[in-house]
Amino acid sequence: MKILVLNAGSSSIKYQLINMENYAVIANGLIEQIGENSSLARIKYLDKEGAEQKIEHKLPIPNHEIALKLMSALLIESSAIHDLNDLDGIGHRVVQGGSSFREPVIVDEWVASEIERLIPLAPLHNPGHLAGIKVSLEQSPSVPQVVVFDTAFHATMPPHAYMYAIPYHYYEDLKIRRYGFHGTSHRFVAKEAAKFMGKKLSQLNAITLHLGNGASVSAIQNGQSVDTSMGLTPLEGLMMGTRSGDIDPAVLFYLARKEGLDIETLDRVLNKESGLKGICGINDMREVGQMAEEGNEKAQLALDMFNYRIKKYIGAYSAALGRVDCIVFTGGIGENAHNVRAKSCENLQNLGIEIDPILNQKRSSRTMQISTKESPVTVLVIPTNEELEIALQTQEVILAHKQKLH
Repeated sequence: MKILVLNAGSSSIKYQLINMENYAVIANGLIEQIGENSSLARIKYLDKEGAEQKIEHKLPIPNHEIALKLMSALLIESSAIHDLNDLDGIGHRVVQGGSSFREPVIVDEWVASEIERLIPLAPLHNPGHLAGIKVSLEQSPSVPQVVVFDTAFHATMPPHAYMYAIPYHYYEDLKIRRYGFHGTSHRFVAKEAAKFMGKKLSQLNAITLHLGNGASVSAIQNGQSVDTSMGLTPLEGLMMGTRSGDIDPAVLFYLARKEGLDIETLDRVLNKESGLKGICGINDMREVGQMAEEGNEKAQLALDMFNYRIKKYIGAYSAALGRVDCIVFTGGIGENAHNVRAKSCENLQNLGIEIDPILNQKRSSRTMQISTKESPVTVLVIPTNEELEIALQTQEVILAHKQKLH
């Protein structure tokens, strides 16, 4: 089977074509700055000799319809496929599935309308996802299409974990609750951790840390998410690249009164001007680390805050789970920033967590253990692969659907 994974945003489309027989990536690409005059479309693929090739075009791309047609042309130009209808399936990533979707589903009219209804819960993400789905359905009507939701993995959270302590009718009327995000990544690394440790996923208790420009942590009990740091939106939880993470809500009231800030400005400040960027002016962890090494006090403060909040969540989720088999670091920062891993787990021997400083300095494209042999809790670094996880779920849903029809 050949599965195309699409991650359509408001101004970009990431895509990856995967051969499900051996999980090899046939081609992958990105179309960005959709709606602007300086749009960029590119694809990387392997030629017949196995050498990596790249095609890149700079041109105006006014909308998602043109973007997906261009993607199709690039895939054909690379000889990855002859036509989009040759595909066995298309898997779409959707950030917010609300309470409606607890698992991936075949796309139909009701699914599309429900994703549209959920736009207020993810106004920055769901519109782009929906545009990608609608255009893809028009261009590839004979190809089965599946939606995989970031929130679905966290649908197993119990009410005491996902409810907010605000008047209950807001949950009944507006569905205000914690949903969590990065579920595809948390699920993938949990499965990989279980394999590495020789356990069934249903027997695994883990704390998984997806650390990138967006960051979240999940408590996984017997293979299921029972708590996660992000909430109604991806703003709650850990300190991130540009997002504040946890904050006293009264800060917003105070800023509104003292600075005269309106809702849109407050939204922008907390989502796009806070986090690492808010403290030291930079949101790229590599640059922040370099600045800290050079003696920049604000960069060092940003690092200390980032690591301290991770440590607090590790402690909280250790208490919530009772037994922790492993802690998993993933995402761009989690996989590459050894100093973040070290500081986040520093002085946690009382929780059974002890990192080997030599192992922690190493890098690997595979699952890697960085805890000492004596550490009761295994600490792992696992490269995430959200695209493969979406493809696997897409394949599973399509095969089940075909079997049901027959």
